[in-house]
Amino acid sequence: MFNKFLIIGGAGFIGANMADYLLAHNASVIIFDNLSRRGTMENLRWLQKKHQSKNLEIIVGDIRLDKQKLLAAVAKADAIYHFAAQVAVTFSVTDPYEDFTINALGTFNVLEAIRQSDNNPILIFASTNKVYGGMEDIEIVERNNRHEYKDLPLGIPENRLLDFHSPYGCSKGAADQYVRDYSRIYGLRTVVFRQSCIYGKRQFGIEDQGWVAWFTIASALGRPITIYGDGKQIRDVLYIDDLVAAFLQATKMIDKTSGKIFNIGGGPQNTMSLLELIDYLKTLLNKEIHYSFADWRPGDQPVYVSDIQKARKEFGWEPTISVKQGVAELASWVNRNKNLFTKLKIV
Repeated sequence: MFNKFLIIGGAGFIGANMADYLLAHNASVIIFDNLSRRGTMENLRWLQKKHQSKNLEIIVGDIRLDKQKLLAAVAKADAIYHFAAQVAVTFSVTDPYEDFTINALGTFNVLEAIRQSDNNPILIFASTNKVYGGMEDIEIVERNNRHEYKDLPLGIPENRLLDFHSPYGCSKGAADQYVRDYSRIYGLRTVVFRQSCIYGKRQFGIEDQGWVAWFTIASALGRPITIYGDGKQIRDVLYIDDLVAAFLQATKMIDKTSGKIFNIGGGPQNTMSLLELIDYLKTLLNKEIHYSFADWRPGDQPVYVSDIQKARKEFGWEPTISVKQGVAELASWVNRNKNLFTKLKIV
């Protein structure tokens, strides 16, 4: 039913993994990316070398500026996965205009391109848990050397009130709501995924974004790590293969998922604190890891855990890869590609 996929931001971490899966299953893939992030060219070369496929088309374009290219790409697609974004809270604080134009205006342009098309493609948008803000009203306790919710064993549900905190939260939150409303007002088949921490292979994590990957890369290469806050803050983390499965399942069941918002993360069964990750990496890599502490960063939540029951109930998805299994897979990939991180000056 769906055989032509447009992946916006398709040369990034999530997009490249998505393209890899689809190409391996004989789908046609269009990657639309401005190639501005470190690692995108390496991801494209990897995809081209691995698949050597006529089913892969690459369009170098910017969703803020190249509206005609975007219209042409949308017109070819049955389903669109939108990953293009500015993804660091810290960057949004220093350059809120750039953050806004990429996340809010860029997503608006994608929606308008779909609205003006004749093929009515599906759109699944990668939103973020940051739309829920700091959640200062929720009581946090310390148990077993980690911060946890006192009374929310299943995590934060989708009906939690929105409270955008940080320019990044505002820009992604605006896009999140536009995607939802274009389904209500214009009948577009859109789905919003409010993603928690995603990690995995092909992720060139840096200190400001992608903490699981960054800690793993720095540890494997013997670089020091700075922990902002006390290190006891926890997140539910989701391995990339499970995220790819969520996108595919929501697409397959679009009659049930269209117009809806879902929390997508590891859920309460897949949580990890910063200090717990470092301890696990010490064992996994069999080496000492050097780290220090610094002040908390703006908008950082002491706890965030996704309630993922809605996705399970409505389209039958749930994580299958445990935290330890996923981190081990990531560490193995990092160890096989140490030269690449040095080349890209990631560390």
